[in-house]
Amino acid sequence: MNAARTYPARRDDVRLLVIDATAGAQRESRTTALPDLLAPGDLLVVNEAATLPASLRGRDDRGHELEARLLAADSDRAGHFWAVLFGAGDWRQRTEDRPPPPALASGARLRFGRLTAELVTRAALSPRLVTLRFEGSGDDVWAALYREGRPIQYSYLAHALPLWAVQTVYAGRPWAFEMPSAGRPLSWEILLALRRKGVRWAFLTHAAGVSATGDPALDATLPLPERFDIPAATVEAIADTHRHGGRVLAVGTTVVRALEGSRAAHGTLRAGTGVTGLRIGAGFRPRVVDGILSGIHASAESHFAVLAAFAPLPLLRSAERYAEAHDFTTHELGDAMLILPDRPLVSCSDDSRETGRGAWSAPGAGLRGVVGPA
Repeated sequence: MNAARTYPARRDDVRLLVIDATAGAQRESRTTALPDLLAPGDLLVVNEAATLPASLRGRDDRGHELEARLLAADSDRAGHFWAVLFGAGDWRQRTEDRPPPPALASGARLRFGRLTAELVTRAALSPRLVTLRFEGSGDDVWAALYREGRPIQYSYLAHALPLWAVQTVYAGRPWAFEMPSAGRPLSWEILLALRRKGVRWAFLTHAAGVSATGDPALDATLPLPERFDIPAATVEAIADTHRHGGRVLAVGTTVVRALEGSRAAHGTLRAGTGVTGLRIGAGFRPRVVDGILSGIHASAESHFAVLAAFAPLPLLRSAERYAEAHDFTTHELGDAMLILPDRPLVSCSDDSRETGRGAWSAPGAGLRGVVGPA
């Protein structure tokens, strides 16, 4: 499949591949048809994290060029970030072709325009993975980051992206290091049409990390642990949706990781902040989320494994072949996929959710991609 090279003329009108597991098939639609595909009483949960300008180009004390791509903020230490370092070059080169960063010892100072950082630690896993401490007060660091940084992007893109191009319409707190891209096609027109249909939507915040580093050892660990914050109102909306037989639909894999990660950590979905290292794949039993709106992912990508929790692998591979044959586009500015059950996978009863009884069925069983009035 080909990667989308630029953003579409209209964010809310991209191709949508609807997975219908009951018929063992898929069909094409458009994201503008989402209000027709969902039913009154369903709940859409979105990641409202705004995307940071997390790519910084600069030099070390010896004048060597480098790039730092921020991965995560250290919530316990102000001004500290995990980052991946690259040598000379920029996003126009494939990450796997980028040279390694210059040899740097702890305490080395890196300058990114008017933003200065100290290299605090290097991880044993990869020479690219470091902790940086940025100099200055919190407000000064954030102002300098927005002044000096650019969005993280990759060589399949045709041009440098402005920061606005990697935001959702409902973007709030600046937590995401790459765009939570499944929500990019959702315009306020679509969201309001869903509301008129009787489909509710709720928010959480998840610090979406990078999708590739160019280091095979590090890439094999992705996604890295990421922080999230789930409001009490969202927890209540999910419980109410399941109580009344509705379906909870995650917009993107980050929403799945946040909700299922919270539930896995506490035994029940709980409001508040946390960090999840949960990895979701074909053997995972969803306990909170019933279906997913996602980008088009190839089977080699880590995000594809999350989709396998909601549909059988053979059907997903068939959908992948269909998408390739019909020129669907991938990556953050590309087309979309909807995997939607005809009934909630998650039981309305907390007890049955714990024991595996009730309305929940094995991943992929009884799924249908098209429900609600046409």
